[in-house]
Amino acid sequence: MTSRAFRIHCWGAALSLLLCLAACGDDAPSSPSPDAGDAGPDAGPSKPADPYADEVVEFVPGAGAGFGQDRFPDVVLGPPTGLGPDNGSLDVLSLGKGGSITLRFTDLEVTDGPGVDLLVFENAFLVAGGPQTFSERATVSVSVDGVEWATFPCAPADAAGGYPGCAGVKPVTANPANGVSATDPAVAGGDGFDLATVGLTRARYVRIVDSGTNVAGGNSAGFDLDAVAVVNGAPVVGAP
Repeated sequence: MTSRAFRIHCWGAALSLLLCLAACGDDAPSSPSPDAGDAGPDAGPSKPADPYADEVVEFVPGAGAGFGQDRFPDVVLGPPTGLGPDNGSLDVLSLGKGGSITLRFTDLEVTDGPGVDLLVFENAFLVAGGPQTFSERATVSVSVDGVEWATFPCAPADAAGGYPGCAGVKPVTANPANGVSATDPAVAGGDGFDLATVGLTRARYVRIVDSGTNVAGGNSAGFDLDAVAVVNGAPVVGAP
């Protein structure tokens, strides 16, 4: 074979090989995209919605407020830190006499379901083992839009009746350190509220107002807010 014929033969063989590879390329397995694991039926679960208050919309301290303000607003956001029936948590914000605080849920709103829909946690505790409870009461209101409010009936001076309808009455057990669920009214402690009581099916805002009937003194007067938790809820969709 001449040198020229040999070169032509080699070039033709190389061209045939390239054509073959191109034809088979569509059937060859491809490497997965770096993002391939981010979607599809085998993708991991998304982060669950947070059942606790997410934002402080407004805080209006009353006389004798002050305790907890060095940790504000985080001190009232997130889970409660209950210490059981005989001890009151110090991870709280004192509202002061007549003081108020307004909170908002941004990812999980309260919805009307079976029984208790919302839990409010203070730092009430049994005096010397009970049965009397040291409590500082507050009224609770809820709203869909932060404009129109519905207030739960509260009897802050009815000690004999157990201060029906008020927050700040029951000791708190739930605490991230002990594994007690803060969204289970049967074990969490705190005071429960049912949206059906005020005729609402959903709410994104919670307002807590010290009753003004509590002992005032020092910088820890009034209702001491620990946390607020959604028991029955649904993901927030759209505004407000």
